[in-house]
Amino acid sequence: MRLYLTALKPTDSVTDGFLPAARALGCDVTILTDRPEHHLDTGTEVLRCDVRDARAVIDIIAHHHAPDAVFSNSDHIQAETALAAAYFGLPGKDWRACVATKNKALTRRRLAAAGVETVRSVRLAPGDPVPPEVPFPAVVKPREGVASEDVVLAEDAGELAAAVRAIRDRRPGEALVVEEYLDGPLHTLETLGDGRSVEVLGGFRTTLGPPPHFVEERLDWEPPPGRDHVLRALEALGVGFGACHTEYVMTPAGPRIVEVNYRVIGDHCDFLVAGLLGIPLFERVLALHLGSGLEGPASGASGAHGTALSLVADRPGTVVAAPGTVVPAAGDRVRLWHRPLRAVGERIELSNTNRDYLGIVRAIGPDRASVDAAVAAFTAGSPWVIA
Repeated sequence: MRLYLTALKPTDSVTDGFLPAARALGCDVTILTDRPEHHLDTGTEVLRCDVRDARAVIDIIAHHHAPDAVFSNSDHIQAETALAAAYFGLPGKDWRACVATKNKALTRRRLAAAGVETVRSVRLAPGDPVPPEVPFPAVVKPREGVASEDVVLAEDAGELAAAVRAIRDRRPGEALVVEEYLDGPLHTLETLGDGRSVEVLGGFRTTLGPPPHFVEERLDWEPPPGRDHVLRALEALGVGFGACHTEYVMTPAGPRIVEVNYRVIGDHCDFLVAGLLGIPLFERVLALHLGSGLEGPASGASGAHGTALSLVADRPGTVVAAPGTVVPAAGDRVRLWHRPLRAVGERIELSNTNRDYLGIVRAIGPDRASVDAAVAAFTAGSPWVIA
């Protein structure tokens, strides 16, 4: 079987998740990417391709080996990958759903038109003035942004105008979205679909850093409230194939969607989900793209607690001390991993995004108290030091 995987920069989800899963499924893998020099150490065939252009993806595949699946886990090229899969008659996502979820203004329009929910939102094309009727507090964000980059809370018109100017300086030519601030606990819903039915894997409660930014600092595995509302929203958006990671707020008026990421959850939470449920998550996702259906409800350590803690730099400077990679030992009551994302000697400049992460700790244990204790002991005994 030949799997074509479209990619931009390397990610742990692909390198340590999907590529080993593809090999376990017996696939020969070809990576299509616009930066092949970054993927040469994967041990996989790599071809240069403008993966942001579906026509280029189709052309490369058509003149190479016959495909059995075309897949991507990148936020940025889901529609292009879906179009390529459809061209070859392969299982895949509806390209229209990929566009509607990636474009936050379209997400709001589709959900309102379907009667699922209404969030006051305004799309700002490049050069558009900020309209006076914006509700405050308000959130401004890139229309197609990721990773909380340039997502800013504004309390009044002056703060909003300043935030819009600053984002436009960094992102000239990009459209923005300004919308009402959704107040309440932030949750995620993790799903898999085969185009006929959708399976809920579970969800996380998300802890954010201090405003005005929205950096995700910690995720805790919790039963997802408001799941029926979220599933209705996904149906309205046309989401029903492969993995999807949805973020939403439980407001006083009910659940409201923040964004729909039509791929598996990232920042090592995908590995956390696999460990919590005791399932080969990456293999299950790829199997859907290879034509298999859902295998039934997920099972495994349903009574366990899992946490992913992102260790966030709190100041600019140089890393002078850092813990190394940690994996759990056999018999540990709490299984704890640490994945360093920076290195000693590396210079840190704060961005108020997940690029400020120094490392990620994930832990699975029998209950919240034991996981909290293990994580606290690790972070106290193995600190990151910036000077």
